[in-house]
Amino acid sequence: MTQSDSPLILVVDDYQDAREMYAEYLQFSGFRVAEARNGNEAVAQAFSLRPDLILMDLSLPGMDGWEATRVLKADDRTKHIPVVALTGHALAGASEGARKAGCDSFVTKPCLPDDLVVEVRRMLDTVKKA
Repeated sequence: MTQSDSPLILVVDDYQDAREMYAEYLQFSGFRVAEARNGNEAVAQAFSLRPDLILMDLSLPGMDGWEATRVLKADDRTKHIPVVALTGHALAGASEGARKAGCDSFVTKPCLPDDLVVEVRRMLDTVKKA
């Protein structure tokens, strides 16, 4: 698989260190990566790049990850793109709330980069089989 054939992952997180860490590890694992700092950037990037998967922090400045996910899932151009919620909210209802917003999967931060890559691959495999 050439680099241009690799799945494109959009990493959305307002914390630069977290965003860069996930991006670097995903690149190391063979993925192409784009980054966004907030919900508005995430929506714009998703519309223009059409990534294969979006890692979406839910607590973002301006348009948060909940609203950005709802916007993406309501649009025919992006509704098929899996969204994996990344959040520090380990509350019992957070996972269900993320799914109601349109997230396809839920990962609680902090998470090990290896675990995140496993979830990304699992979600991409699920999409391929659908």
